[in-house]
Amino acid sequence: MATKSANILARVEPEVKEQAEYIMSQLGLLVFVVINALYKQIILIKSIPFSLSLPQEPLTRDSMSDIEFNAIMEKGLTQAISISFMQMEEILVFIHRILKTILFH
Repeated sequence: MATKSANILARVEPEVKEQAEYIMSQLGLLVFVVINALYKQIILIKSIPFSLSLPQEPLTRDSMSDIEFNAIMEKGLTQAISISFMQMEEILVFIHRILKTILFH
């Protein structure tokens, strides 16, 4: 049995279309695949569903102002000083929390 298809005509702002299609291409997805998946998810959960996203670019020194950079450095120094007064078990819990944040966010 041949699969039938239906056409969808939608008006989208040109820059929104361009940016969205760029992200889809980065994810290796064609527009019709994303639309079909969206429709199937809507049917499945009877709601507007999920979001697909690329990870955010990590901060670099060149992308920060001096104020932002200094704030990060001060926060790091404060954390480093506070760690020096922790017990070994507290340090391990602290490191575990940082790694968990980095790996899962």
